[in-house]
Amino acid sequence: MNNQSEKLRNILVPILSVLMGFILGAIIMLISGQDPITGYQAMLKTAFQSPKSIGEIFVTAGPLIFTALGFAVANSAGFFNIGLSGQALCGWVTSIWVALSMPDAPRMVVLPLAVLAGALAGALAAAIPGLLRAFFGTSEVIVTIMLNYVFLYTSTHIVNNVMSKDLMTNKGITKVIGENASLRTGFLKELSSGSRLNIGIFMALIFLVLIWFLMKKTTLGYEIRSVGLNPFASEYAGMSSKRTIVMSMVISGTLAGLGGVVLGLGTFGNFFVQGSSLSIGFDGMAISLLGAGSSVGIFLSAILFSVLKLGGQGMPLRAGVPIELVDVVIAAIIFFVAISYLIRFVLAKASGNKKEVAIVEELDGKSDQTSQEGGKI
Repeated sequence: MNNQSEKLRNILVPILSVLMGFILGAIIMLISGQDPITGYQAMLKTAFQSPKSIGEIFVTAGPLIFTALGFAVANSAGFFNIGLSGQALCGWVTSIWVALSMPDAPRMVVLPLAVLAGALAGALAAAIPGLLRAFFGTSEVIVTIMLNYVFLYTSTHIVNNVMSKDLMTNKGITKVIGENASLRTGFLKELSSGSRLNIGIFMALIFLVLIWFLMKKTTLGYEIRSVGLNPFASEYAGMSSKRTIVMSMVISGTLAGLGGVVLGLGTFGNFFVQGSSLSIGFDGMAISLLGAGSSVGIFLSAILFSVLKLGGQGMPLRAGVPIELVDVVIAAIIFFVAISYLIRFVLAKASGNKKEVAIVEELDGKSDQTSQEGGKI
């Protein structure tokens, strides 16, 4: 019974978080003199108005799924990889560079090489904070935040000063890759009435299954989860926490790098200098938290965020609602996810079962203890 109640709460918490986020957004619209019903109708109409707009939802969701998976793997090991933006950026730049450097290579050669190069770039970017954490005890949070800026300005330097001028159209903007290196296909473009729908979303779905299998059915996945729950007990059991730390960060960075690859080879088809960190990194963190790190939850959360972001673009035109309100709704959802313990406590109280209330309090206490122990690795 307790297990069933816990499963039910795990489903209800993200649903209630989303609902309360939308309710808070509606309240803000009412306060500012806007009609929330009209605003949300405009969002849905914009997101689902045509096959092209629906295709764009999946275009946006692809990179988000990869960064969310990357965060979920690191989080399972007890780490907060906040460097997903920088790692995705490394994947984006590298994949485009490789693709443009091999303009005449056949598709079966250049496309796999570009994808692998982008994934490797993300893995190397994440290996730096992983090694520093494993062998020197540095905070991966601080290191990954700082590396986001390092990779951001390094990418600008590479595009402006390192890449051959033959690969550029203007300063800070590369040429568009050829069809042989693109993740887009004529079939998907025709199917979605001319959207940028590409193979990236199918890659993301495949990795949702692969990461689930890795974390649930393999020894490495078991070790990652064990180190995240209790690193000291894992060491006592013969597991190498240092190796697991590095591996979890490398896998996380590889996934983030693939998110950048999909962004480059699929969504845009080129690279252009970025003025700030990629939003897919931070959105991926929120999606992973909302989806509770599960493959199904991450997929549904990524679709939700894509609908919010794309549908929100039509709110100013159709309903006169500021587009910034979409960010308020997303922030509210994240806030309610962050206080999920309170939601769980309220649900347990509402059930009238004192034993369940005690269990929720005990689980929250264990969670706090585990996070404190994880910070001492």
